[in-house]
Amino acid sequence: MAMEEEDALPRRRKRLEPLVLDPLGVEELQAYISELRAEVARAEAEITRKQQHRSAADAFFRKN
Repeated sequence: MAMEEEDALPRRRKRLEPLVLDPLGVEELQAYISELRAEVARAEAEITRKQQHRSAADAFFRKN
């Protein structure tokens, strides 16, 4: 059971592998940029969500 739980956890990525850009045309490069921007926006939204969650927890446990 413990192994199944470990398998369900997201794995940390080491780094994004750079894409070889030479063989791509302009439209493919623009599509690639759009995908990257969407991923950045997704990561930024997750950061915002986590910061809000942390702020709410801090406010809840703050001593007066």
